[in-house]
Amino acid sequence: MSVRGAALWSMGAQYVVFAVQFAVSVIISRFFLSPEEVGLFSIALSAAMLVSILQDFGITRYIAGQPNLGEAQIRTCFSVSLLFALGVGLAILALAWPVSRFYGDPRLLPVLAMVAGSYLLAPFGIVPSALLQREMDFRSLFLVNVGAVLAWAAAALAFAATGWSAMSLAWATVAQQGVRAVIGMWRSGHRPRLPLSFTGSGPIMRFGGGASLLYASGSIGTRSPELIIGRLLSFEAVGLFGRASGLTGQLRTLVAGAAGGVFFPAFARLRDSGADLSGPYVRVASGLTATVWPAMAFLAAASAPLVLMLFGPVWAGVVPLLIWIALAEMIFVGLPLTMELPILLGRMRTLLALNLLDTSASITMLMLGAAYGLEWAAASRIGYGLLWFGIYARLIQGLAGFRWRSMLLVYLQSAAVSIAAVVPLLLVYTRTEPETLGFVPLSASAAAGALCWLACLFLVRHPARHEVIGFAETAWQLLPRPARSG
Repeated sequence: MSVRGAALWSMGAQYVVFAVQFAVSVIISRFFLSPEEVGLFSIALSAAMLVSILQDFGITRYIAGQPNLGEAQIRTCFSVSLLFALGVGLAILALAWPVSRFYGDPRLLPVLAMVAGSYLLAPFGIVPSALLQREMDFRSLFLVNVGAVLAWAAAALAFAATGWSAMSLAWATVAQQGVRAVIGMWRSGHRPRLPLSFTGSGPIMRFGGGASLLYASGSIGTRSPELIIGRLLSFEAVGLFGRASGLTGQLRTLVAGAAGGVFFPAFARLRDSGADLSGPYVRVASGLTATVWPAMAFLAAASAPLVLMLFGPVWAGVVPLLIWIALAEMIFVGLPLTMELPILLGRMRTLLALNLLDTSASITMLMLGAAYGLEWAAASRIGYGLLWFGIYARLIQGLAGFRWRSMLLVYLQSAAVSIAAVVPLLLVYTRTEPETLGFVPLSASAAAGALCWLACLFLVRHPARHEVIGFAETAWQLLPRPARSG
């Protein structure tokens, strides 16, 4: 499958996943769970994920990046994955009581116990999905991801509607992991084989050890906001912050698709062929900034009507947080593949050192912001984003070999199309207060913004215009054709 074809299938899956998650979050927030209940689950999940990053043990990227992979290696990968999943499940279970005591809320204990159980199912889905990714079979990964999110949605709604509170989201994670494993094994043809085998596990353990340290550091930085805010402020503050960061993350996934999943095996092939990486890297950066930046700019501008319309006045505190977090996301998109390239090119140690520095910066900035309140905590993401860019810029430039002049030109062009995308909405605000804007004018502004974005893309001769044309042609080729008679 071509890179564009893989990206289209990946984007299609993300569109469905986004739509389902978005719809379920709106329904649950409006009718079933309060910000405090959502915050309770976020605390439990964040605490669990500090440990759960070890469950993969780098297996996904190890399999996807191997030029040659035999059945014996696959069996060993599954064995290692299962062993670490068992350890992760027991570690999360052991954390349940201390975490509930730390936050002074016994409701955390059963939620964490249920989340721990869900991770025992993960290895049965990790290896099949990694094999599909390695073969760039994103058509099958589409079925895996869509099936898993539909199972999550059905379980979340069913349990929330019957009064299970935050436990409904914990049950949903169990359903999601189970269905992901079943569909993954069906599509990949891989079945777990017993007894377990650890023959030839040395390279896997070495790669997994470095990857796990890297993921652990990254997980602390990613999940620390909920944990810090929950300790310094309140569960309600966690719910509001989580809703803002969740909307931002969902929109980025919707717009950019699973870029890392597609580009990791694609760049692995470029590495193996000895091809120059600078051109492909700049194209990736141009494509991401040309799409994610306008989306985040519009999300920040539309935060008030969007939040009030979807979630209701009880979630109005999300609005200022969403603005800051969406703007910060634009910084992180400007330097893509910060994890993938160093791993592929053998710079794991350097990446780990920078990641530890990155995590320290994230925690420090967040604690400083949270000391002054929730909105300052969200605003601190801007400062952290700038530090993050400075930490990784030199390494990624050296690995990809691009020229900063080319990247700066891309940034200027992407900034131009981002401004064009929000101009129609800003013009509407000159006549209507953002808080009173209805669905029809907001939708019309979004449609007009998309047209302005597309026109500006060609007007400023943005490199991503070629990708737009290429994706359109590839999508046309993928459409089913009616059979000819005779």
